[in-house]
Amino acid sequence: MTQRRPAVDIWNWLGALLSVAFPALVYFGRNRLSPQLLALVLVAIIWLRKKIAFGMRPSPWLVAGGLLLAFLALGRNDVLPLKLYPVLVNGALLGIFAASLWYPPPVAERIARMGYPDLPTEIVTYTRKVTQAWCVFFGANALTAFWTAVWGSDDVWFYYNGVIAYLLAGLMFAGEWFLRRRLLRALGW
Repeated sequence: MTQRRPAVDIWNWLGALLSVAFPALVYFGRNRLSPQLLALVLVAIIWLRKKIAFGMRPSPWLVAGGLLLAFLALGRNDVLPLKLYPVLVNGALLGIFAASLWYPPPVAERIARMGYPDLPTEIVTYTRKVTQAWCVFFGANALTAFWTAVWGSDDVWFYYNGVIAYLLAGLMFAGEWFLRRRLLRALGW
C-alpha cells in the first residue's frame, strides 16, 4: 500500500478551501479585484480540484462549466458568471447523486459502507431514500443560488451561497449521520 505524499494533501486542502471560500472571494473582492482576476482564481480552483480532488475525478461537466463561467467573466469583465459557480456545483452534485440512483449503489450507501461494509437491507433501502433527499436538496439549492445570483443583491447572494447553504448542508449531513447511527443501533449493529 502506498502512502500519499504530504504535498498532495496540502494541494487537496488548498483546492477544497478555495472552492468553499469562493463566494467570499467574489463578495469581498468585487470592489478590490477585477472580475478577470477572480476568474483566474476560479480557473486555479478548477485545476486544483481536477488535478488532485482527494483521489476522486470531478465531473467533466463541472470542469467544463466552471471554465466556461471563468472565460465569460474574463471576456465580459463581469462578476455574474462567477456568481453562477455555486449553481454549477449544486447542479453537478445533483447529477452525481441522481445518476447513482440509476447506477447503484447510491452515493449515501457508498458513504455508509465506508464505516459498515456489510449493511443490513433496511439501511440499504434507507440510504436510497437519503440519496433522493440529497437530490432534492441540491436541486433546491441550485435554484436558490441561481435566483440569488441573477435577482438578489450581492449581500443576499453572499450570505446564502457563502454561509446559509453550507450551514444547511452541514445540518442535513449531521442529521442524516445521527439518524443512520440510531437506525443501526436499533437493528443491533
